[in-house]
Amino acid sequence: MKFSKEMIQQSMLLYAITDRMWLKEGQTLLSVCQDVLENGATFLQIREKDLNPDDFQQEAAALQTLCARYGVPFVVNDSVEIALAIDADGAHVGQSDIKGRDLRAMLGPDKILGISAGTVEEARAAQQAGADYIGVGAIFDTSTKKNARTLSMEALQAIRRAVTIPVVAIGGITAQNLPSLAGCGVDGVAVVSAIFGAEDPGAATAQLLKLAKEMVAHG
Repeated sequence: MKFSKEMIQQSMLLYAITDRMWLKEGQTLLSVCQDVLENGATFLQIREKDLNPDDFQQEAAALQTLCARYGVPFVVNDSVEIALAIDADGAHVGQSDIKGRDLRAMLGPDKILGISAGTVEEARAAQQAGADYIGVGAIFDTSTKKNARTLSMEALQAIRRAVTIPVVAIGGITAQNLPSLAGCGVDGVAVVSAIFGAEDPGAATAQLLKLAKEMVAHG
């Protein structure tokens, strides 16, 4: 389905990013993601750094079908090719991916394009490249990206002011530190380990959704 700009902005509220490293015995990525969607995740991204392309595509296709059932946008991390092959809702890429490539033209006008940014210049470049939203971070120390530099609240607010597209904060966000983002102006939070590393991913999702709603309500 095609998501309008307003729908994309609203879907930033609680943006879940998969990490199979946390799967427990008897779990599959599909079963955990279903639990996460049941409990209110508003967006889902599949992120697979170690799967071979065929397995990655197969897993992504299953999650796209699942997300379609819930009416939740689904994007593929770092592979426009796989996103197109499975007719995903879109793709999320890094700054290096937009150099010398017209990803908006590759995806077409109806797909979602997300781009990571860590500075005002990168945020503007992402918007210029046709991004529908940007992921900004790392906001806090994160185990997902060991070498990521953390951003101050002032830097996050400057990025928010520099663009007109939705902004989702990412990096080390937990139920404990999420409330400290109130007033920074972002449209939501992207979470990896606080959901997929939780003992009960569904319960963690429900708690984070409540906190994200409170954060956004404070502007």
